[in-house]
Amino acid sequence: MKEVGNTLKKLTFATIVVTAILLFGCKGEKPEGSDSASKELLLYCGAGIRPPVQQIAEAFEREHGVKVITDYAGSEILLSKIKLARRGDLYMPGDKHYVEQAAAEGMILSQQSVCYFVPTILVRKDNPKNIHGLRDLLADGLKLGLGDAKACAIGRKTKQIFAKNNIAWDDVEKNVAFQSLTVNELGMQIQAGSLDAAIVWDAIARYYSEHGTEVPIPVEENVISTVNIGILTFTKDRSLAEQFVQFAASPSGQGIFKQNNYCTDLPQ
Repeated sequence: MKEVGNTLKKLTFATIVVTAILLFGCKGEKPEGSDSASKELLLYCGAGIRPPVQQIAEAFEREHGVKVITDYAGSEILLSKIKLARRGDLYMPGDKHYVEQAAAEGMILSQQSVCYFVPTILVRKDNPKNIHGLRDLLADGLKLGLGDAKACAIGRKTKQIFAKNNIAWDDVEKNVAFQSLTVNELGMQIQAGSLDAAIVWDAIARYYSEHGTEVPIPVEENVISTVNIGILTFTKDRSLAEQFVQFAASPSGQGIFKQNNYCTDLPQ
């Protein structure tokens, strides 16, 4: 009976996933030949880039009279969704690694760098645990929050940072009190006072400056993330998708990134 129950649970879950994708795929579709059929873009976007991308999408909509539908989630989660759904126009994860993965599977027509993410340590306001560097995150009893490397870009980059600095993952893991699917969740945990420290993107840390204090990771110890936006092979309007990429990389788009504390020049 237990095996039957497990089988039914798996079938039910699979049915829910497939149904959701079919419903999502049907949502908002227009008949062929409709003037508005090509006036819509679906953008899969990493949750950590949401603030500037939301503004860029709104500005693009006003300028071109189109609708930009945005799907925000962890970079790895979005990649899995794209593989399964096989639809959409643009993919903008938190690190170019994911765009290159999609390209290796024949899902990317072209890609463009638009900004950079710098990992940083975000601690509770006024730094009561006296954290000044990566090794301080190993202190006994410290409550540490990290992104899940299997779900989001900050999690993958964080593992690379510890490896670069010869810090054993086992030593780090003993203090991990929370693993997130997106970088935004880490900032919220600092805001709530549930964690002593977390590794987040620099732009995200600045959104939580009222509740936390940023402890920068020295450039020589850090692993910077390049954020690329890729045009998916499934796009129904490549020209419009290219215009969106051009807008994000234009002075207007770059200005929006800067206004939101995102780096548009590679940190030295």
